[in-house]
Amino acid sequence: MLGVRGPFPEAELCHPLDRQWLHYAFLSTTTPHAVIANLSVLGPEPPQAGPADRWAPQRMAIALVYDPDQGWSSTQFNAVAPDPAWSAFRLPHPHASPGGFPVAASAGRPAVDLRLSRTSRPCTAQTAPFGDDQYLRWQSEPGVRGSGTLRPPRGDVECELLGYHERVRGRWSWPVLGGWVFGFANAPSGDGVDAPPWSVVFTLIQPLHPPDAANGSVMLWRDGRMVRHFPRRRLEVAVHGQLDRDRVALVPPLARTLATAPAPAVPSRLLITARLGDDRLVLDFRPSTAARIANPSETSLKPFSVHELLGDCAIAGVVSGREFGFEARGIVEFAGDARDD
Repeated sequence: MLGVRGPFPEAELCHPLDRQWLHYAFLSTTTPHAVIANLSVLGPEPPQAGPADRWAPQRMAIALVYDPDQGWSSTQFNAVAPDPAWSAFRLPHPHASPGGFPVAASAGRPAVDLRLSRTSRPCTAQTAPFGDDQYLRWQSEPGVRGSGTLRPPRGDVECELLGYHERVRGRWSWPVLGGWVFGFANAPSGDGVDAPPWSVVFTLIQPLHPPDAANGSVMLWRDGRMVRHFPRRRLEVAVHGQLDRDRVALVPPLARTLATAPAPAVPSRLLITARLGDDRLVLDFRPSTAARIANPSETSLKPFSVHELLGDCAIAGVVSGREFGFEARGIVEFAGDARDD
């Protein structure tokens, strides 16, 4: 009675570039394992002869599993995923109520079979307009907990996980979107049940035009509730060095057969600083490994790459005169490099 059942408004996708995207990213709390999954819906082709010609929306799903001994493994874009999938943005949704989240390659491995539950509250939804008529609207929620089985190519692993969930919708093409930098870190929590004492999420979208688009933010949660939002005009991003290319794996498996062009170098250090009045925050991220997802572009012959980076984060800041800081593992995305020129 309070809104749509979600996770998205019940609006028909009517344009080939209309998109809905659910993103999941988790880190094991006791081992170096990690899980990343994207479930997406792309709008239908326009009718050629009439309404009866219209295609159904295209659904895609991909899951990545990182194992310290086996490295990165990935499904193709046709992973088997639940529909509807678990989402913190689905209503009604009792807080901390667990739900199943099984995602698997059509061949059976890699796969994950998880129980997910929320411990925190989401940020307010944000919209980034760019290009002539394109936009991206997203909403983030850290502190999502999971437990269950990871199935890399060899063997099974039981894990307790802590991570992040996001919903994205809008209308965009990869070349016009340009690229983005995104990431999160949850402070370690001893009980394994409650919300993390601190969480940080940042987003920076870098469209080709207009050049002054203010599309980004840094957000800070304390005990599951967002306490500060630093807008794009109040943050700076710096990168340093290059991650050894031997530490970057190309996925999904079929990407290696399609003459995928080399990707730009991945930074070996990311530093984000944000300030608003007397409040400030500094995030220092040093990746140790990365998976490059080669995404097809609907309007270009060149692929659009999303680099999923795992590494260590150091976060420090001041909020309302109170100093805080923590160190934790985090996940950062660097995306871009599709061009139609």
